[in-house]
Amino acid sequence: MFLHVSREILLAFFSALGVILGGSIIGSFAAFLTQESPFGIMRELVKMIRMWAIVVAIGGTFPTIQMIESGLFNGQVSAIIRQFAIIVSALLGAYLGYWLIITLTGGE
Repeated sequence: MFLHVSREILLAFFSALGVILGGSIIGSFAAFLTQESPFGIMRELVKMIRMWAIVVAIGGTFPTIQMIESGLFNGQVSAIIRQFAIIVSALLGAYLGYWLIITLTGGE
């Protein structure tokens, strides 16, 4: 059980991190076509996709809401704690990616 939960937590963390890093780096290629600063585009993109990275990492919102609902009304406290840990992990991954991009591109 613990191994399965830690796998889900790590998967959420690195999925959110990957969405942020990949989306902002690949998206910055548009700067070459529009002759703008790639770093400026990366900073804009990372701000826009931060919340989407969290949603992607937790697998959409409906399964998470269903797990929380079943935990509340069926008395499964462990399901609520597990979903909370997955959401926090996705938040941490997204914010680590945000911090890395902002730091590497010269700050705000």
